Amino acid sequence: MGGLLLATVATVLYVLAALPTGVLRRLSAAALVGGWVLHGLLLVVDIGGIGQPVPGTRLGFAPVLSMTVWLVIAVYSIESRLVPLPSIRVLLGVSGVAAVLLTLLFPGELRPLSSALAPLHFALGVGSYGLFGAAVVHATLLDRAERSLRGGGAGAAAGRGALGMPLLQLERLTFRFVEAGFVVLTATLVLGVATAQRDTWQWDHKTVFSFLAWGVFAALLAGRHFRGWRGRRATRWLYVGAGLLLLAYVGSRFVMEVLLGPGGG
Repeated sequence: MGGLLLATVATVLYVLAALPTGVLRRLSAAALVGGWVLHGLLLVVDIGGIGQPVPGTRLGFAPVLSMTVWLVIAVYSIESRLVPLPSIRVLLGVSGVAAVLLTLLFPGELRPLSSALAPLHFALGVGSYGLFGAAVVHATLLDRAERSLRGGGAGAAAGRGALGMPLLQLERLTFRFVEAGFVVLTATLVLGVATAQRDTWQWDHKTVFSFLAWGVFAALLAGRHFRGWRGRRATRWLYVGAGLLLLAYVGSRFVMEVLLGPGGG
């Protein structure tokens, strides 16, 4: 019942944050923060398996996607202290509503902890999702700003992006998230391989897509460092890597939990 109450109030606040800006600008900004706080408490209750008869963590495509959205909103909340982004706030409000409702509909399954390092592995994996999610949001802003610059739109003369900062600075910020996400993803994979039991190791969809995503991000960072990749070429690689990473866990669990049903995974 407590989780349902948290989800209901968080959803209402996210809806307020997603309303058109203008008169409600201050209200929507506060609503997004309030929804984010309650969303975080809901994640602790649900993913942490609080109140469940068996100690463990609740895993599934919806909880992981929900945690990713929560982390992206956290990044935005920090940045909005410096530069307000009402259009992004509306998008994140809608994403927050979808994330909370999806978790209610598809709560995942409670799994016992396989090892003492399992929570760290899970936290690192979700952290990489959040960092790459933030990178994708910034990359879309970068692409939009570059299109405006080529079309001679507002801010073109100053060479400024959607964050009100110079394009080069926005680009550097975008790839700071990529670099941080790559480090966390690498740690996740190393920890996963190190703690995996030999008799249960298998190249399943999650493993294959995770390593494919890692390879794409490694190629992107190498291309940017050695070949000077920038603009659309770089963001396309980012989108491909993020898509593969999304398929690694969220996509595979979605197939098992939704398309194949409870008995499919």
